[in-house]
Amino acid sequence: MDFSILSVVLVLVVAFLAGMEGILDQFQFHQPIIACSLVGLATGHLTECIILGGALQLLALGWANIGAAVAPDAALASVASAIIFVKAGDFSLEGRNIAIAAAITLATVGLVLTMIVRTLSVVIVHQADRAAENGNFRGVEFWHYVALAAQGLRIAIPSGLLMFIPSEAVQKGLGSLPAWFTGGMTVGGGMVVAVGFAMVINLMATKEVWPFFFLGFALAPLKELTLIATGIIGLVIAIVYLNLSDNNKGGGSGNSSSGDPLGDILNNY
Repeated sequence: MDFSILSVVLVLVVAFLAGMEGILDQFQFHQPIIACSLVGLATGHLTECIILGGALQLLALGWANIGAAVAPDAALASVASAIIFVKAGDFSLEGRNIAIAAAITLATVGLVLTMIVRTLSVVIVHQADRAAENGNFRGVEFWHYVALAAQGLRIAIPSGLLMFIPSEAVQKGLGSLPAWFTGGMTVGGGMVVAVGFAMVINLMATKEVWPFFFLGFALAPLKELTLIATGIIGLVIAIVYLNLSDNNKGGGSGNSSSGDPLGDILNNY
């Protein structure tokens, strides 16, 4: 499907915000579950893009910066794959797998783009330093905004170009991909999902949190429970846990450490 003018403008705004958030990490617009959902809202395919964003979010859990090595670009992967997903018009499992395969490729391409923008930022920083030497605080602020806008355009420009590609060309291009490529990218994506799950489990592998982890699996098959009911159950269990923890501390052991940072945070809370 081709996008309307309003959809194009809204998607560009989402892409611009995602590009900036890939650096700021303040409102998390670059996270797949948010970026894909916003693209779906702008294009009228909210449900399909939420499902795509959820699948991509599991992939992004395994994407992390290691030293000077920058992680794959989740912002470009999220926005561009959602655009491809909508333009292809195939919302089946196979179409979603193709969009996920495209997201993995686009995440690698995004690394090249962010490398270019970061190189450009060196020049911008020198301009900000020159303004600071002259006591021009407005100039320093201006060059900060320029650097931030460059990060937003890093995602908005490719997304805009992608939206103006005819839908027939996108569908034909995706249909011409060999099965070994899409299948291989799907398998590779599944392996990255396993890494993401491992990171989450590693965070939760404490005696205080394991019960909540298994309780989630026990409640998952109960489709009769609404999201509000599930939230109430979690809140009640958390209150009971905190009260029991306070009772077990005793009078003089309020500052004792459990040996687990997350457990200490819960106890302090």
